[in-house]
Amino acid sequence: MEMTVIASCPFGQTKWIDRLVKFFGMLRRMGNREDLLAGAKRCLIERGWARTTVRDIASAAGVSHAAIGYHFGSKDALLTQALVQAVDELGDELARRAPSDKPEQRWQTLIDSFTTHRALWVAQLEAAVQAERSPEVREHLAKGQRQGREGLGGSVPLALLTGLMLQWLVDPDHAPSGADVITELRSLRHL
Repeated sequence: MEMTVIASCPFGQTKWIDRLVKFFGMLRRMGNREDLLAGAKRCLIERGWARTTVRDIASAAGVSHAAIGYHFGSKDALLTQALVQAVDELGDELARRAPSDKPEQRWQTLIDSFTTHRALWVAQLEAAVQAERSPEVREHLAKGQRQGREGLGGSVPLALLTGLMLQWLVDPDHAPSGADVITELRSLRHL
């Protein structure tokens, strides 16, 4: 079968079509931001920050390695954005589950998440360590802390949350419950 070449097409019809097909195939393999974020969140949960590689993320997202650089600039930028998104989703979930009129229950719901979403809390700690060497990660985490202080009502509740998280991750058998936290906070008023 003979191909007709269109004179107005600079590459000839077959070459132009071949290049177009190749270009769109490359774009399809590049994937999109949402695929990458979902893959990065999955890797953070399954492998943690430190053990997640570009190859892991690309495989989980079903895209090429180049897609990470194209959409996010770096693996750290992608992992940071995925972590922020995952923490936001957790915050929304906790807000739905915790009644706002009972402080003990609000703290207990948060404390329960240290077990049910342990991998996400560990990923946050790993990101904090990574922030020491990455100004980009530090900037995102600092923004998250500012939002956390605002959402929790100040620096002390955020410090309390961080301390409780560490206790639950390191020694869950001896870490305080929501009721313990409220009782201890109330006892501090008398100091």
